[in-house]
Amino acid sequence: MYFSVVIPTYNRKPILEKCLRALEAQQLSSSTVTGYEVVVVDDGSTDGTLEWLSSNQSEFPHVRTFEQNHAGPAAARNLGVEKANGDIIIFIDSDLVVTETFLQSHADALVAGQAQLGSDKFFTYGAVINTANFENPTSEPYKITDFSAAFFATGNVAIPKHWLEKAGLFDTGFQLYGWEDLELGVRLKNLGIKLIKCPQAVGYHWHPAFNTDQIPNLIDKEIQRGRMGVLFYQKHPTWEVRMMIQMTLLHRILWGTLSLNGFLNERTMLPVLRWLISIGKSQLALELARIFLNWYNVKGVYQAYAEMKPNLS
Repeated sequence: MYFSVVIPTYNRKPILEKCLRALEAQQLSSSTVTGYEVVVVDDGSTDGTLEWLSSNQSEFPHVRTFEQNHAGPAAARNLGVEKANGDIIIFIDSDLVVTETFLQSHADALVAGQAQLGSDKFFTYGAVINTANFENPTSEPYKITDFSAAFFATGNVAIPKHWLEKAGLFDTGFQLYGWEDLELGVRLKNLGIKLIKCPQAVGYHWHPAFNTDQIPNLIDKEIQRGRMGVLFYQKHPTWEVRMMIQMTLLHRILWGTLSLNGFLNERTMLPVLRWLISIGKSQLALELARIFLNWYNVKGVYQAYAEMKPNLS
């Protein structure tokens, strides 16, 4: 098999460098992998990403670079798949730092899956560990909050290219934040594509440690995610999707109750969040902030649903 690692990027130059160096350090220990390439699609970055890649090209022999005007990750991944030479596509994000055995672990799982199922009608899903440690991201231990029940998420998956093409690639109608990968996952599942977990293929997802300056942007993302969730439901009006996007009475009651109907919000909780951050508990502060962030998401879902309802009937 020949891998094409497809990476969309937008203004992530510092962590992208770590991402690409980790991919250049891969240890392939079997003849099942004939080679690999790293397809980086720059989505209109303004931080000098393309200039840096061009001036350091000799350090990244596996990297092929493409660019597009800022159109979002769905369009960037589609371009990456179109340009990819590999028969197996691996999606990761540009803020993911992988271990040296990352590609080999996916290869081993793909070989085992082929033997188990007798076909290539599956994809492998690696592990993603969240970390705020920029200097040494791979030192982060696995946490219960790293668990994901998603069927198909582009943080760390390997899938035959022809199944992506048959499913129709990513829907570029998802212009705002969220859901474009899980929506493709529904179409893949409808084709009968199965998921095989591959916990040995580990990627460390870096993000800055939570601080209160991030709150307005996080709220905006939750509102966007709510709007895109309704687009997801418009394409796939099922109970499973309603549960995924939190468009149920259960979620309204749950997050309405936990937030005391919005009383616990970014203003009333600010002193507690700042105190937790000051004593080095930024992750706990973020988990508490999810009380009002999820409430914004649920409200965003229902507001978008009310606006789109004529199109859903």
